[in-house]
Amino acid sequence: MKTDAIRIERPTTNSQLFAHTRWDAVPAAAGLFHLAYLFGLYFLFPHAPLSVMLILGFVYSLMVNANINGVGHNFIHNPFFRSQLLNRLFGITQSIACCFSQTMYDAVHMQHHKGNSDRQDEKGDTIDWLSIYKHGHDGEAENPWSYVFLSFFRDDVGAIRKDLRKRKNGDEFWGNIELAAFATTLLVMAIIVPSNPIHFINWQFMLYFLPFWYLGHCFSYLNGYYRHYGANPDKPIAWGVSSYGIIYNWLFFYNGYHAEHHFRPKVHWTKMEKFRLSIEHLQKQEDVRTIKHAHMLGFLDRGLPRRTQGQGNAVGAFVPNAQSK
Repeated sequence: MKTDAIRIERPTTNSQLFAHTRWDAVPAAAGLFHLAYLFGLYFLFPHAPLSVMLILGFVYSLMVNANINGVGHNFIHNPFFRSQLLNRLFGITQSIACCFSQTMYDAVHMQHHKGNSDRQDEKGDTIDWLSIYKHGHDGEAENPWSYVFLSFFRDDVGAIRKDLRKRKNGDEFWGNIELAAFATTLLVMAIIVPSNPIHFINWQFMLYFLPFWYLGHCFSYLNGYYRHYGANPDKPIAWGVSSYGIIYNWLFFYNGYHAEHHFRPKVHWTKMEKFRLSIEHLQKQEDVRTIKHAHMLGFLDRGLPRRTQGQGNAVGAFVPNAQSK
């Protein structure tokens, strides 16, 4: 299979603002809406019933997942704006909305593409820091429970900073700016209660907000798990698992086409459907895995392969309907 000969169509535009297509105004607006939603939670909290805030908090968690895997993800591979400064400023808004550094996410995600959820080597290491095999045993993927709920705490900040430092393009500086931006935002939210009159020490809001922030990142790792569970780390065209639901891909800006994305990471989200059609025959030949559900609900798919531990056949807790492929 001559994969290098596969043509990738790149969008072009005469826009003075957008680098690739004016359609990138949509994910950019979605990212800014997420930021506004965060501030809305903060200002609404002293005035709305807890029952309403719990619903809105859960929606924020879902938005963190959609932002990281839709807006932020596409922004990494195809920055939206011609202006480098605008891209940096948008990265700051992303960092505040999701409460993490967009530039550091870039480093982690690029490492993800270097390893493509690879299996452990003879030393027990993986190239991909996010590999579902990194903390697995006996060549198997990690249990989804631990992957989803522990990955949030596993980032190696030192390794991320080292990677950014090697780039020598200002990424380390801007990563620190982003960290300071969201940390300062959270600090202000923790100190000032936006009531009339203003009060101080907003511990109730932080007690409310932080679990939903964490849950949003757990949802993101759940997405990541089923975007690679059942894929083939040894075949480039089958490095990911795809899901083609229309609404799902509209909301996540076509990151559901995940096998296609790992095969050619620079394909723009507006060209993903056309790219899939161009390689569909190759995907069938190589048995590229697809699921019917959105990746966050991938554990509901009836065709999931079984997880095994050693010589056993223990099925992962998130795959209640798993069957041998």
